[in-house]
Amino acid sequence: MSTYIIIQARTGSTRLPNKMLMPFHDCKGILQILLERILSEFPQTFNNLIVATTDNAGDYKIAELCDKLGVKCFKGSEADVLQRFIDASRHFGADKIIRVCADNVFLDVRLLRELYDEVSGSNYDYISYCKSDGTPSIKTHYGFWAEGTSLHTLESIVNLTNETLYHEHVTNFIYSYPDRYNILFRKIEDTIPGIEKHDDIRLTIDTIEDFQLSQKIYKYLSDNNIPMTSENIVNHVESHPEYLYIMKSIINKNTK
Repeated sequence: MSTYIIIQARTGSTRLPNKMLMPFHDCKGILQILLERILSEFPQTFNNLIVATTDNAGDYKIAELCDKLGVKCFKGSEADVLQRFIDASRHFGADKIIRVCADNVFLDVRLLRELYDEVSGSNYDYISYCKSDGTPSIKTHYGFWAEGTSLHTLESIVNLTNETLYHEHVTNFIYSYPDRYNILFRKIEDTIPGIEKHDDIRLTIDTIEDFQLSQKIYKYLSDNNIPMTSENIVNHVESHPEYLYIMKSIINKNTK
């Protein structure tokens, strides 16, 4: 069984076009930074790392970046993201999948490595993280966690529903119908102690306000050689009430 990390990325975001490639830090975009952070944490996944982008002309720049970095790239459907993941998995022979959203530049790569190992060694249909109330981490604004599933599980969704929602949001059907699948949720509080008291933290990048604030946070940590851990990020954000105020405002305007 082969486990692959598949990073979902495109330039055609409605709220912030070209956010993947816009200069974020040191002339690099968030996709390149995320790829380099993952490979730096556990380089043995180099051959098992895929960027799943679209076949739109604008996303050939993403393919060019992957070629420059030597990372596998797959171009598929823009609207049917579920099918894009299935096609990318089939193309490269991925049986198990770690799904990463490229707009999470602060992804906790230590937890990603743990998830990769757990998914590789288990038979769960879906492994991810959730809040104490059961809300999947993918539906929060933190941006620290990935999620694991399998090609077989994704293929089952296609056979069960044609609803646009479940084809746009790759794993939504799985946690919406938990009785159909063998699911394991880890509590986010167990992975990053105290995180749930910071429910206003937003580090996923969807808007220009997200981009600019995350850019400021990333620059501070990077320029001061502070390790890019979730604990350090949370501590830095917590020490700046003005950041939390901005994040709360953005969350109120962009609730998932």
